[in-house]
Amino acid sequence: MNAFAPRPPHAQGHARAAADELLRAELTELLPPPPVPEPAPGLRHTVLRTALAGDGPDRRPSPVRRPGFRLAGLAAPVVACAMVAGVAVFALQEAPAGSPDRSQVGQRAPGGAGQVLTRAALAAAAAPPPDVRADGYVYVRSLVAHAGRAASGGAAALPAVHRREVWLSADGSRAGLLREPGAADVELGARAPVYELDHRGATPRKTTIDMAPPSVTHPTHAYVATLPTDPDALLRLIRAETGRAGGDTDQRAFTAIGTLLAETWAPPKVTAALYEAAARVPGVTVLPSAKDAAGREGVAVARTSGGAQTQWIFDRATSAFLGERTVLTEATSAGPAGTVLGVSAVLAKAAATAPGELPGAARA
Repeated sequence: MNAFAPRPPHAQGHARAAADELLRAELTELLPPPPVPEPAPGLRHTVLRTALAGDGPDRRPSPVRRPGFRLAGLAAPVVACAMVAGVAVFALQEAPAGSPDRSQVGQRAPGGAGQVLTRAALAAAAAPPPDVRADGYVYVRSLVAHAGRAASGGAAALPAVHRREVWLSADGSRAGLLREPGAADVELGARAPVYELDHRGATPRKTTIDMAPPSVTHPTHAYVATLPTDPDALLRLIRAETGRAGGDTDQRAFTAIGTLLAETWAPPKVTAALYEAAARVPGVTVLPSAKDAAGREGVAVARTSGGAQTQWIFDRATSAFLGERTVLTEATSAGPAGTVLGVSAVLAKAAATAPGELPGAARA
């Protein structure tokens, strides 16, 4: 059986089957069969953070998360925020989102999201494979914006989108680079020097912090290339690595898949399996229309958890991934339902030989 073939409707009576059949017909009009996609690599890139694990003076330093990948501890309804120059920057611990200040929130549509994701899987499987060398770098160019508000409070405001470029070591062994307009370049993945004590009163000894090993939550290009291409096996692996923190485990899996799709350059069969794995996550819905950070309109799949909705936007004709949005579904101190907290758009993804080098395909 074709692993990427559309799945039949659940057997819950003739009424449900008829409804599913009608939805499939509507989606056929909404999403015409995609042509074989052009080799137009792309990727959405979101907030990149480097983190030093702060341990006590009598302990060895903990491994540092691999910088460059947004993921995480998404549990809660509300928005976490970081202080930057007196402004609280929101980081809903799942996926980016956004567009204007308000946005439509998707309604549940059984079967629809699965069909959108299956089309994306078929298109991804036909795409050319990445050409990144083991000792090279993955280059990503994107547009991003994340809502913030003054430290004194008030509703969140989404700033203008800005360009983001990142170079990530394919095997994670070398430092990468983050470049944004109006800010100094940031080195990513460098082994930070620290001082540790063997015992209380000992002379501090200089060492470095080890990076966390590659995993679903700390991926490298080389690691992603080894992921299972069977959607069920892949989803089991993702659940095993993301479900330990509790909370909404389905949302954690959905978020992790979104991170892998958007912030790594996986082989075509792995990318296709990621889309099919996402289609197996309960609670995924379809939106007939949504826009990414570049203003490109498409169809979206979405999942709501803890008062916010994560949306993945796809090109109608090619089923290529365009970008992400995160929208409040409930009123919070950050704003009313419909407030957009973030937005991204994939512009280019290519191979580079060194940090700062602009690949020929990405110079336009």
